[in-house]
Order: sequence, then C-alpha cells, then structure tokens
Amino acid sequence: MSTQSFYADAVLFDMDGTLTDSIAAVEAAWGKVATDIGQDPAYVIAATHGKRAIDNLAQFKPHIKAHEMDREVQSFEESILFFADAFKTHGPGSRRGSFSESAVDSEFSTPSLTPGSSAPSSRSSSFAFSESSRRPSFVTRLSSALMMSAVPETEVLNTEFEDFAIEDELIQQKTMIHQLEAWQLEAAAVNRSVRILPGVKKMISSIPAGRYAVATSGAKTYAYGCMTRVGITPPPVTITADDKRLKAGKPAPDPFLLAAECLGYDAKNCVVFEDSPSGIRAGVASGATVIAVCTSHERSKIENCGAHFIVENMEKVKCDVVDGQLKFTILA
Repeated sequence: MSTQSFYADAVLFDMDGTLTDSIAAVEAAWGKVATDIGQDPAYVIAATHGKRAIDNLAQFKPHIKAHEMDREVQSFEESILFFADAFKTHGPGSRRGSFSESAVDSEFSTPSLTPGSSAPSSRSSSFAFSESSRRPSFVTRLSSALMMSAVPETEVLNTEFEDFAIEDELIQQKTMIHQLEAWQLEAAAVNRSVRILPGVKKMISSIPAGRYAVATSGAKTYAYGCMTRVGITPPPVTITADDKRLKAGKPAPDPFLLAAECLGYDAKNCVVFEDSPSGIRAGVASGATVIAVCTSHERSKIENCGAHFIVENMEKVKCDVVDGQLKFTILA
C-alpha cells in the first residue's frame, strides 16, 4: 500500500459533510423554503450547498430586512434540527409520537449560546439564547401553534380572540395549524437524523487540544446542534457563519483564516478538511493544504477544485504527533 505523508501545525475542519452528515435534514429544510417561495426544490437545494444560510436567504428571500436576518437564520437552522429530530421524537415507533408535545426532546437539546461568541456555554432543554427580549424561537412558536389545535374552537373564541377580528384571526390560526401539521407529518416520516462520519472520532482524538478548529458555513444554532447530537464537543475555536468578525463566507477564505489566527497558527501551515466545492476553494485560497473527502459529492464533482488530496473519507487519513508537529499520512 503506497502512502504520502506531510507535516502541519494545526487542523481546520469544515463541519457538515466533513465531520457530520445532516444533508437529509438540510435538504428538507431548503426544500421547504423552496416550496414556500414557489421555486423548484432541486434548484434551491443545489444552489445552497456549502454556503452560509445568511447568503442563501438573502438570495432567495430578498425581502428580508437587514435587522430581521439574524432571527430568520436562527429560525431556518432550528427547522433543520427539527427535521433531524422529528423521526426519532415523533416518527413510527417513537415513544412520544405526538406533535402537541414539545418539538424538541431534551436528549437532543442545543447548548445555550452567548451572542457574539462562538463558544458554547451550557446545555439547555430548549433552543435558548441569552437575549431576554427576542421573539419566540421557531420551536416555541411551532409547539404553541400545535397545542392550539387541541383547544376547542369555542374556547379559542372566548379567550384568545375576543378583542380582535375573531373570524379572520381564527381562520389564519387554523390555516397555520393545518400547514404545520402537514409539514410535521412529512418531517417525521423519514429518518433524517444527524450522524457522525467515518473516521472522525479517531481523527479528532489523535489531535492535541488547541491544535484544531471548526470553520463552518452553519450559524451557531445549527453548528452546535449538529455536533452535540453526534457526541462531538465543539472546540474552543469554532468559527460559525454568524461570527461578526467575518467579512465573507466560503468560498472566500475568511472562515479558515480567522480559525487559524484564533489558534495562533499561519493558515499556510494548517490542514483543511472539506467536502464541498465552495469549501475546498476556500481552503485552497487560505493557503492551507486541503484534504477533500468524498462524503457528500462524487469525486468528479470536487476533483477540479484544487484540493491537494482527495480521499473517500477520514478513515483514509492518519494523524500522528511527531516532535511536536502533526504528521499526516494519506493511505492509498
């Protein structure tokens, strides 16, 4: 078996498609966006892969105002995690199986996140940020609307709508409930659970603390939600798409350059693991040595993006610490 080896100071990982596989949930969420705006899901899904939600939403929902974008990104990423959890929480054979309960099981909670920081704080049983005055999250609104469907219509009339234009409000509420129920039935019918990709646990465990980072096109809600669901502890340096220090997302090199800087290394002396064409191009532009994994794209789709090595998955790469440096061996 022929091998190739080289040395580096640190590792910069992409997340989805590289460490984790949540492609089914991501595609379902973008498919829902496409349906909502009346576009072809296949086109929208293909156009959004490997790019930041903020950039994709700006393209496909140009009516979103700048001050609304952060909460729209969060709401979208919560929908990804809902698709990822729906089968286990509410699908066939689940112990709960009722959408009138909370849409998020505590087993799959997302860490609370401090605004302006890429580091997780503590685990929580809800998608909670430290802001005390933002609008209810996607999951909260989803659960509240669904619980309304179990309330007798006469009770709704007597309590919620007595001071409003009752008929119009009731029609809107019932329409939203029916749409959500239909969506949730579809979401729970397919197992879109997040999974860890082959070789990832071994690779991460072979790298000393402080020598690797994650630079992802996902924002905080999605990034930490995915990693914690598969048992990956997000490293102290985790650069997410909503990091205010970033001027641009992939395929610009900014996420990898910032990650390397935060680790204290030159990106040119780092290794980037990536799966998508835009991510590979970002890694190459940063000056790093890029290892592309064929975990989300066929080799033919990524072989002309400039990666220095292309492997089936991370099982084909070995990392050893030699005299303080990271030695990478590409297995044939």
